[in-house]
Amino acid sequence: MANSGLIGSSERFQAVLDDVQVVAPAECAVLVQGETGTGKEVIARAIHDSGPRHRGPFVGLNCAAIPGALLESELFGHEKGAFTGAVAQTVGRFQAAHGGTLFLDEIGDLPLELQPKLLRVLQEQQYERLGSSRTLHADVRVIAATNQDLPQMVEEKTFRADLYYRLSVFPIRLPSLRERKDDIPLLVRHFVQKYSRQMGRSIDEVPDRVMEILRSHHWPGNIRELQNFVERSVIMTRGNVLSPRITELKLLMQETASAPTQTLSDAERAHILGILKETNWVVGGRGGAAVRLGLPRTTLISRMQKLGISCKPRGLFVAPVDREALASGQYASQLLAS
Repeated sequence: MANSGLIGSSERFQAVLDDVQVVAPAECAVLVQGETGTGKEVIARAIHDSGPRHRGPFVGLNCAAIPGALLESELFGHEKGAFTGAVAQTVGRFQAAHGGTLFLDEIGDLPLELQPKLLRVLQEQQYERLGSSRTLHADVRVIAATNQDLPQMVEEKTFRADLYYRLSVFPIRLPSLRERKDDIPLLVRHFVQKYSRQMGRSIDEVPDRVMEILRSHHWPGNIRELQNFVERSVIMTRGNVLSPRITELKLLMQETASAPTQTLSDAERAHILGILKETNWVVGGRGGAAVRLGLPRTTLISRMQKLGISCKPRGLFVAPVDREALASGQYASQLLAS
């Protein structure tokens, strides 16, 4: 594939791609969850490109990169004179994305006072520019992304529960790079080819020892960190064999050796918790965690008890998603009508 964010043959990543294909035609809201550097915007674009709005615009906004005082204007636009410095009418991201998709990255950083206004757009498809009483229609699909624990933020009342439910009609969790290490060789070769072309180099070999070190590293910065490492290595290479700095390889080995080891129970607990969050803590049923894990419901409940995983957090029950209804668009229509 041409897109680095969609390169991978591991089971965990293929499950993500399956989710993308299922939800793309449904046009419902999607919440993409994952660590920094896992490729959340790439997945959002893949959903847009595979859906019925692919001919429309894809507009992005990083909610953490804009001061809270300016974020409302960025989202909804403003009229001339709406505030000091507003010398002309400005189109907001919702209007710019009309007929397409609006990608709201770092949605967990959306100020609490703006959350009801975003909720209104999701529920009623209506909004007003700052300084205007004219109501505009939003024909926009919203895909949000976060590396934060939104259910925990709901518990702490720093994120509205009703907005969380509207955004997470279909949650997708991206695995970290350490959860899909089988994909590292594919990604490395892709980045080597990409940067070799850009720099006019001819690098066609990655030493086995280098690849072994890269596969063993835990990559806290995920794909973005790996990409930066390969780009630096291509810059350093003078022949046709990738030649990273020896000092940098040694540093990777030291970091790998000092990384905390995880017991089998810890890994199983983390995996089950991740699936439970994806299913909004629904254990049984077609869209429940037991089906996702390939376990009988009673077996999963028994394992949760042994691993010290309590039942769903208070106030975070969401009915299981019927994927067939979702794919047909019926589910989204029912939610918008509710």
